[in-house]
Amino acid sequence: MTFLETERLILRNWRDEDRPLFHRINSDDTIMEFFPFRRNREEADAMMDRIREGIARNGFGFAAAALKDTGQPIGFVGLHKPVGLSNLPEGSVEIGWRLAPEFWGKGYVTEAARAWLAYGFETLGLDEIVSFAVVDNDRSTAVMRRIGMRHDAEGDFHHPDVPDSHPHLKRHALYRLSQAEWRARRG
Repeated sequence: MTFLETERLILRNWRDEDRPLFHRINSDDTIMEFFPFRRNREEADAMMDRIREGIARNGFGFAAAALKDTGQPIGFVGLHKPVGLSNLPEGSVEIGWRLAPEFWGKGYVTEAARAWLAYGFETLGLDEIVSFAVVDNDRSTAVMRRIGMRHDAEGDFHHPDVPDSHPHLKRHALYRLSQAEWRARRG
């Protein structure tokens, strides 16, 4: 199932042949620098299955991003309903991403994220989309700013899923974009 196409990418549901990449982007130390855990192959496969089922059920999720010209998957970009975050209103939707490092710095996340924002606001009718990352994750927060999100410093929080053994990863910066702000910027 293809959700969106951009100039260079196809954003689609995960396929069985994507499992090696999905495992890699959930276990590689460079990619997972700002996460306290690494997933083994079994855990990554189970997570991919949950995401794939959620995408099929909800019509959105952390979808596979694949190069349009070759079909090669490079990571994920998508919308997701976070759970267990009491600092966000019920029903909040976040935008998030994770790519293999050889695809960093090429504008793929920004390109795909802009398409997902349009989908979220125009197709899903969302009032707001949020994003969050470890405060020191400059690459991700730079993307958030590039796609028009604003930092809500009062909304910054300690992520409840980050164990105390990783205090440097607990504090997360919260970014927001309302539909009205998005429409005004597109103007």
